[in-house]
Amino acid sequence: MNALRKHRTLALAAVAFLPVLAIAESAAADQAPASQAQGNRTLMSSAPTSIPAPTLRKPATPQASPDAEGFIPRWLLLEPIPAPLLTQNAVQEEVHKDYFPDQFTVIPRDGDQVTVGNKELTWHAVDTKLYNVNLFHFAREHGMSAENVLFWAVAIVNCPKETPNVRLAIGSNSASVWWVNGEELIGIYGDRQTIVDDGVSKRITLKRGPNVIRAAVINGGGATDFCARFLDEGGKPLKGYTVTLSAGGR
Repeated sequence: MNALRKHRTLALAAVAFLPVLAIAESAAADQAPASQAQGNRTLMSSAPTSIPAPTLRKPATPQASPDAEGFIPRWLLLEPIPAPLLTQNAVQEEVHKDYFPDQFTVIPRDGDQVTVGNKELTWHAVDTKLYNVNLFHFAREHGMSAENVLFWAVAIVNCPKETPNVRLAIGSNSASVWWVNGEELIGIYGDRQTIVDDGVSKRITLKRGPNVIRAAVINGGGATDFCARFLDEGGKPLKGYTVTLSAGGR
């Protein structure tokens, strides 16, 4: 009898446990789609979306002038190109690749397109409202990621007269390489914050008329921006020039 009573008790316990098990399995089944949906929402939220750039605007005048501290406000920016590395050797290799025809000599116009790999990328003219150019805002405005990419930037500085003994002074987040009138002058490397005058060139002469600044900025992750100005012979911000969107002054 005791053995029979014991088996009956175990059987009843097993039957009683089945509804609990079924409820638990049902709850797990209900939670799985919700968890999967949450994962999908997280994935979607991490994708770049097009959001207007609060620090940038389209140029509204034929010419712009440096700001009170001499920073250059007007640039032509190319939509970003994938480029994940920040070491000096890697950056030098990246910036000297042939991404598109005449990349070291072309003076692009707003709306021009180039083919890089299998993608069409567009040049955009921008004026910054601040001393720096926020590339994260720029990329986001065009629905693109600002991480593990290279940005090309071009500015045309028009000097009323030949100006000797000036130096280009820049800062960038992260690595960047800079040219003036085709001569490579500055390279800063690694994951760094934008610091004013972080990189300063040797003394150069700006010619009368248009002078072309060209920059390649490579960002690993997070925020990215740059700033640039010229310093005169005494180390003060150079002024008295204009910035345009073409070598013809327009």
